[in-house]
Amino acid sequence: MHSGKSEAAKTGWERDALERIAMAAIVEQRAARRWKIFFRFAFLAVFLLIAWALLDFSGARVEGGGKHTALVSLDGEISSDTAANAEDINNALDSAFDDDGTAGVILHIDSPGGSPVQAGIINDEIHRLRAKYPAIPLYVVVGDMCASGGYYVAAAADKIYVNKASIVGSIGVLMDGFGFTGLMDKLGVERRLRTSGENKGFFDPFSPDTPKMDAHAQAMLDQIHQQFIDAVKAGRGSRLKDTPDIFSGLFWTGQKSVELGLADGYGDTDYVAREVIKAPDVVDYTVKQSISDRVAKRFGASVGSSAMQSLISGAKMSLR
Repeated sequence: MHSGKSEAAKTGWERDALERIAMAAIVEQRAARRWKIFFRFAFLAVFLLIAWALLDFSGARVEGGGKHTALVSLDGEISSDTAANAEDINNALDSAFDDDGTAGVILHIDSPGGSPVQAGIINDEIHRLRAKYPAIPLYVVVGDMCASGGYYVAAAADKIYVNKASIVGSIGVLMDGFGFTGLMDKLGVERRLRTSGENKGFFDPFSPDTPKMDAHAQAMLDQIHQQFIDAVKAGRGSRLKDTPDIFSGLFWTGQKSVELGLADGYGDTDYVAREVIKAPDVVDYTVKQSISDRVAKRFGASVGSSAMQSLISGAKMSLR
């Protein structure tokens, strides 16, 4: 009698254990299915995002239809690896001027400056387009800032409109870098640089500065500064006031810039489109970079930057 009850208890325990194991297996299978579904949806979402980015409107021409004001935005640092690069800005300007419905073009600038090369290329293209399409005016509208390289670009416009509190000017060039020779001496670190060519080690941050290096760098800065000054004088002409500080690198408020002849008046994009161009409908021609465009430009700029750093490892020249 006692043996039968023991056998039954044993059988019940085994059944309970098997049921628990089976239930755990079912729960695990359900969890695995849920995770599999989750990862499939996550993969699909990532795939669709990448596909959308690759098919983004990267530089496609915008057809404005009827009479309108064409808008091109230049925002941020002017550089070959940013959205404010000469190729994209010039392509957008070309499309804007080439549209039969364009009554006038607004270049909206909000930039602290950047590459003198990129700024100079945009300046040259604006002059070319204004000569090719003499009936279509180009006005610059300044946002928070139009300084240094940004103003280099703006100087090519027919007129420049600002806000009273905008920052305008900074007509100058700088070359910045670091020198670590004093720190190296304190740490007992020796720089072992070997070059072929007397001047190959110019601007190396781990080598001492020399009078010849300083003179050469200053000559380059002065030459680029003069190019900047010439571009501003050519664009602004007699509107510029004869003020000794105007090309010193100082910057001013929008209100003061109008007084100095650096700008022509006050107004935002809507005002200029409506009251100056007389075409209140605004069509945006700004190139919208896709992820693939940004990666390609950044990769190309990184390669170019690496090559430049092998030539000038301790200094960077910019209009900022």
